[in-house]
Amino acid sequence: MKHIKCECGHVNPEGTVLCEACGKPVEGNQHIDGNDKRKLLNMRYDGSARRSQTYNKSIIDKTWNFFSSVKIGVWLIVLALVASAIGTIFPQEMYIPADAESRDPSIYYEQTYGILGQIYYQLGFHNLYGSAWYLILIALIGVSLVICSIDRFVPLFKALRMQKAKRHETFLNRQRLYSKTENVSPEEKEQLITGLKNKRYNVRNENGHILAEKGRFSRWGPYVNHIGLIIVLIAALLRMTTPMYIDEYVWVREGEQTVIPGTEGEYYIKNKNFIKETYSEENEKFQEAIKQEGQVVKNYQTNVTIYKEGENSVPGSKQKLDKVTEGQIKMNHPLTFDGYTLYQAGYQQNEFSNMTFKIHKTNDPEEKALGSITVNLTSPKKEYKLDNGFRVVMEQYYPDYYLDDGEPRSKTKYPRNPAFVFSVYPPGSDKAEVSFVGIGKNVDPSKNNQYKLGIQDFEMRDVSGLTVRRDYTLPLFIIGAAIFMIGVIQGMYWQHRRIWIRPTDEGIMMAAHTNKNWYGIKKDIESIIEGTNVKMVDDQQELEERS
Repeated sequence: MKHIKCECGHVNPEGTVLCEACGKPVEGNQHIDGNDKRKLLNMRYDGSARRSQTYNKSIIDKTWNFFSSVKIGVWLIVLALVASAIGTIFPQEMYIPADAESRDPSIYYEQTYGILGQIYYQLGFHNLYGSAWYLILIALIGVSLVICSIDRFVPLFKALRMQKAKRHETFLNRQRLYSKTENVSPEEKEQLITGLKNKRYNVRNENGHILAEKGRFSRWGPYVNHIGLIIVLIAALLRMTTPMYIDEYVWVREGEQTVIPGTEGEYYIKNKNFIKETYSEENEKFQEAIKQEGQVVKNYQTNVTIYKEGENSVPGSKQKLDKVTEGQIKMNHPLTFDGYTLYQAGYQQNEFSNMTFKIHKTNDPEEKALGSITVNLTSPKKEYKLDNGFRVVMEQYYPDYYLDDGEPRSKTKYPRNPAFVFSVYPPGSDKAEVSFVGIGKNVDPSKNNQYKLGIQDFEMRDVSGLTVRRDYTLPLFIIGAAIFMIGVIQGMYWQHRRIWIRPTDEGIMMAAHTNKNWYGIKKDIESIIEGTNVKMVDDQQELEERS
């Protein structure tokens, strides 16, 4: 690394614009414009050397320089915003409705959105926010923020920490605010120092050379912003991991007990009952809506009990469960336990739970039952044996029956319109009679069956759709957002103001700089020099623009 020695004797690293000791522009930076007027100094980072502008040899240097570019950071953010927008065109895979005809994304997107949905799925946009390339893009934004911050924060911190009150004449007369007064009395100089202190400037006096400074902490506002954003990005990445974030959906039938997804079999939920309440027609507020819709729901509610697997449960034995809590899950009133939250998200009323079929002779007008079987529609058995010798085999089961081009199929796996193909074996016979039985359907394909199956009775129940969530990343989002806002306030409402005073033979040179609000620092100087012979500073930038 090359070093440049200033005439003051200080050795500056390569890339330094202003001498770290006296502030004199480093050789090669003293530009002259067409009117033979010196340009104002570029005070970004106080002229200190940045790593990205100093090294460019190794692959590490090139990588560092690439990510230290603000343009690269902006483009990465733009790409992330565009990608995020694309992910909202159609619902993500996790938001496919639980009651959709098919929750298979390869089928759902094409069926629901046509050719555009198929393209959307084939390009992988159905799971965009969890895709590797999207997570890498978010990580690259974080890398860019970290490198940009370090590349600028470190040299700025060193420059502000090392700054001296005594500055070269060139440093002062090339500041935006500058004046030179030929005759200033010692009393007036003391008055200037007193005025600066009254304005709450930190005043440093080095043999008559004055540096008055305040609001330095505002310079760190952008870097505090970056810290907040980095924490938010880390939270966003952690949100993609199961231990930190869970968002699952589960159907629980009345009277049923099932494992809560996402808890690795540790917690179970039992649906005691589902309640749906509607407003009565006498309610004046909803009368018109009731006439149009037929009903207006007042409340969805599931009464549940939560269990946890016992500590002394033995594998292979009957599971021992300990009661954790019980309560009500209502719309906008979730149930919370052990870091998990259960939301009422859907329901299905009047789902068939059991069906009882009777066997009778085909030509019996009274349809006297010769025997009966009861089918559990959630977990049906393959074969049913009756005491009188009949044997019934379930060949096909369509929980949600419909015809597709003449072929029987099931829309969903839920028993909403069950239909069956049974083989009935009479006592002592190995020859089966095939029957197709459903709601309002009883078909004899052979037209020659001696026995017939018919629906004798059925039971129905309601089903609750519950969303299971656990979010350990939310505190990180809150902390990151709070830190970001602190940085915004820090940088917006305070300014880093500096005033330099350099003694001459009988007078002084005065210069000033601020990172924003030049009007404010001018008013400070006007107040300080009031009643003295000191000239008001000129705004050299305005003078150049006028000329």
